[in-house]
Amino acid sequence: MKKITVKLFFPLLLTGLIYTLIFSCKKKDDSEPVIIKMPSLETYEVSNITLNTALCGGSITSDGGAAVTARGICWSTEITPTIADTITTDGSGTGEFSSLMSGLEPHTVYYVRAYATNSAGTAYGSTMAFTTADSLITTVSDIDGNVYHTITIGTQIWMLENLKVTRYRNGDTIANITDNTLWSWLTYGAYCDYDNDSTNANTYGRIYNWFAVADSRQLAPEGWHVASDAEWNVLINFAGGPSVAGGKLKESGYLHWQSPNTGATNETGFTALPGGGRSAGGPFSGKSNYGNWWTSTPYSPMHAVPKMMYYNYSKVDGPYVNKENGLYVRCIKD
Repeated sequence: MKKITVKLFFPLLLTGLIYTLIFSCKKKDDSEPVIIKMPSLETYEVSNITLNTALCGGSITSDGGAAVTARGICWSTEITPTIADTITTDGSGTGEFSSLMSGLEPHTVYYVRAYATNSAGTAYGSTMAFTTADSLITTVSDIDGNVYHTITIGTQIWMLENLKVTRYRNGDTIANITDNTLWSWLTYGAYCDYDNDSTNANTYGRIYNWFAVADSRQLAPEGWHVASDAEWNVLINFAGGPSVAGGKLKESGYLHWQSPNTGATNETGFTALPGGGRSAGGPFSGKSNYGNWWTSTPYSPMHAVPKMMYYNYSKVDGPYVNKENGLYVRCIKD
């Protein structure tokens, strides 16, 4: 009886062992490993090249299987720029982006390419080469002989200083109104100096009401005109849009602007100054705190469109103000 039991038990035990081994061998992880690659991307052509700035960007077409955590452009005077050189940071994820390169040297060859980083590493687009504009700055004179420097910003050519002319283009005199009450009732073109102090015109230019801006005899020299709202908006969009453009247009530091002069880098070279202005009622205010410029664009029978920048904001705004107000003027080439 014992012999029979052993004979039956051993095959059963052996069979169970084999089954266990077979079962154990069949257990495995059926999921395939995920292979992460570096992102795929391209570099866009360089555009809007000036003395010190240029616009570039790129498009990330694939994240490589992992989230893109950093992207932008890198540039150098060396032929193969990397993220160890000067870079911009333009968010994360796939898709298109654009960047403004600033702090460039005039008349210099630069190399730029887009980059994108995920957990596998940093990938680069193709390299683009460009040359910044020449450092030669041109000038233009008004009918009074005042000399203005000019600067190319994107596709536009602007005067670097505010207008300070006292005569229209045809030689007719613009009224110089110092009295507050008289200023407040004007319906014709007039100018003044801040605080009626002519030395302020040397730095900030002269203040004009909008009737002088709109006069058919023209404030600007031949070949130039007072910039329209649309032309100002081209400049503002080139500088990053209304919420940040003020910083890139304002003179940096505290020589003229009151602290904190928020966001001021003057990347564009526009060098906007805080000349303040004159209210429709006649008083002056705001020097060192804000800058106001007329556009040539009317808003209503009583109002016109200005552009305004502030010591404590990076923005540019100004929906409309009374035409009797006294603001500064920047001219743009025809």
